[in-house]
Amino acid sequence: MERVAAATSVIFLLWVAGCTESPKKSFMDEGPPNVVIILADDQGWGDLSHSGNSNLSTPHIDRLAGEGVSFDRFFVQPVCSPTRGEMLTGRYHLRGGIRGTSSGEERLDLDETTFVTLFQQGGYATGAFGKWHNGMQHPYHPNSRGFDTFYGFCSGHWGDYFSPPLEEDGIPVKGEGYLPDDLTNRAMDFIDAHRDEPFLVYLSLNTPHSPMQVPDPWWEKFENKPLDSLVVGEDPDFTRAALAMCENIDWNVGRLLDKLEGLGLTENTLVVYFTDNGPNSVRWNGGMKGRKGSTDEGGVRSPFFMRWKGRVPEGKVIPQIAGAIDLFPTLVDLAGLTHSAGKPLDGKSLRPLIMEENPLWPDRVIFSHWNGNSSLRTQRYRLDRDGNLYDMESDPGQRRPVQDLFPEVAENLREAKEDWEAVMAAELAKDPEARPFTLGAADAPLTQLPARDGMAHGSIQRSNRFPNDSFFTHWVSVEDSMTWEVDVLNAGNYQVEVYYTCPPQDVGSEFRFRAGESHLDRRVAEAHDPPLKGMENDRIERMESYVKDFQPMMLGSIALNQGVQTFSLKALRIPGTQVMDVQKLIVKPVGTSE
Repeated sequence: MERVAAATSVIFLLWVAGCTESPKKSFMDEGPPNVVIILADDQGWGDLSHSGNSNLSTPHIDRLAGEGVSFDRFFVQPVCSPTRGEMLTGRYHLRGGIRGTSSGEERLDLDETTFVTLFQQGGYATGAFGKWHNGMQHPYHPNSRGFDTFYGFCSGHWGDYFSPPLEEDGIPVKGEGYLPDDLTNRAMDFIDAHRDEPFLVYLSLNTPHSPMQVPDPWWEKFENKPLDSLVVGEDPDFTRAALAMCENIDWNVGRLLDKLEGLGLTENTLVVYFTDNGPNSVRWNGGMKGRKGSTDEGGVRSPFFMRWKGRVPEGKVIPQIAGAIDLFPTLVDLAGLTHSAGKPLDGKSLRPLIMEENPLWPDRVIFSHWNGNSSLRTQRYRLDRDGNLYDMESDPGQRRPVQDLFPEVAENLREAKEDWEAVMAAELAKDPEARPFTLGAADAPLTQLPARDGMAHGSIQRSNRFPNDSFFTHWVSVEDSMTWEVDVLNAGNYQVEVYYTCPPQDVGSEFRFRAGESHLDRRVAEAHDPPLKGMENDRIERMESYVKDFQPMMLGSIALNQGVQTFSLKALRIPGTQVMDVQKLIVKPVGTSE
């Protein structure tokens, strides 16, 4: 019996040989399709009424399945940024340098090609709205990865969902209203503005990721709602908040579908819906083992619906396994674009499964990885992180290992997993251990260096153990400092701002910003002491940092040399009990304006 890894490689090479063939003429008779991709954050497979969950109703999302195709076994990665990187590139996230979800480890390598770039080069207007989570600083920023327009946030999670600070094409702005509603509004505005040309919209919603915030109309329905099918370890209140957020997602999906209908774009728009990992709490998920963060079935199975009225079969359920790595080749194929990248794809175009009745489709292997743990899935089996084999057709909950019944299958899949892990380790070894944060890219209006991307030294602490959307606090000693490792791409003069808070009694501290051999000295001259917020909108006590409104302090202009250097903030004199809290630095080329 051939090793599964070798067989998978052969299948992949056969696919690559034909991946640049033109699609069938009937696809393009009316021009290229518009594309709308909707991605939910931390919504599990079971968080839809389509999946059989009787605790909520998601008619608009379910409608996508009824009016299009649904993949019964579609697999993403256990957490956010890896799934997003795989969707963008068609390649496993470790190949693209994505090793974590914060502090720069979420960034997608710059030598990776995104499908968005191909659409942009093909004449599409491209817009992303919501959570990015694959790099903040240009050229990692979405505006540098194929998107003409970006409105949202680049962090892994956000601390406030009601009119929060966001960015628009790299410039800080303030959101308007409940964040998922605001993002959907912006996506619909983009569609309206580009209705007479091909467009690609990526609506990356931030819910039901915590903090668990949702407007009253959705919460009131669930606040005292009895829940069916409670599972061991479930927190009913957390579940109620998550499901309320999911119903809000469904409402926004309905608004977007109505927008397409009202503009007469339904029949020329391909709509995709899926989620980025398993559920973010223990709740009903079809009896599967695992949740977010797990490489078991429940941690990586996602709903996946695709609707293209008049082109894609209606109500078709596809049993063959597929995954986020397949989005790149599938969308490029269906849009009639070509791709001849130097780097091979791990994904396959799903077009044969979507469009044909009985396509030739050999079995394949899809790998899952997070936090040093790997599993793999074939059509019938899952090999878990510990090497246990499960027959997913007879035991979808992974309760009865069968490696003793099928020793040859187990051995082949173990070898395939070992081979894959060795390849991924070699891929990661190609990159340096540390990748400095980039600054001064030619297409960047400014560069944000948030606390998330810095390091605290001495007494300084993060406002929360989760770096995303945290800030630096407890700056109480002249021995303390905070640093950022930065690669200045273009030498020149730059203005530097620090976003800070400081109570009146602590005004007067003097500190130094240093960049390589240059520095700026400044005094905290103005008090700004807003309260922490977020808890007033939380339905469940959060794990993440609370937030507050920071204001900018101009430090001045400084000449930066090209190359890698350390940026630092360090106190020179502290007359009170502390210097200030710091949310981020903003560095802007001199002569630009917001």
